[in-house]
Amino acid sequence: MPQHLSLVTLLVREYDEALEWFRERAGFELVEDTDRGDGTRWVVIRPAGSDGTQVLLARASTPEQEARVGDPGGGRVMHFLATDDFAADHARMLAAGVRFREEPRHETYGSVAVFEDLYGNAWDLIQPR
Repeated sequence: MPQHLSLVTLLVREYDEALEWFRERAGFELVEDTDRGDGTRWVVIRPAGSDGTQVLLARASTPEQEARVGDPGGGRVMHFLATDDFAADHARMLAAGVRFREEPRHETYGSVAVFEDLYGNAWDLIQPR
């Protein structure tokens, strides 16, 4: 059976604020939001229209986890949001208030610009060549 990466975890401070940001600003859609009955939720999102890897929004529950919210990679880009229309998505995200760290670049591998989510996690918006 072929394998694929189905889900990645993103530590968040609060479910609702993260869900709102990803839906309203980044254009993600809600896949599942289930109350687990112990004060936690199973909240899964994905880029709108995608059938690929999904993101589990996991509320930090220990001081160690809380310290890692917003910086899982020590400042390095850890998440890559691929698009087939870089210019349109970049413009839509700017209009929605997404903070980009740089102007768009056109590299040998494609068009790219680094943006931050609500916690400061670095993401690449990228249209591969």
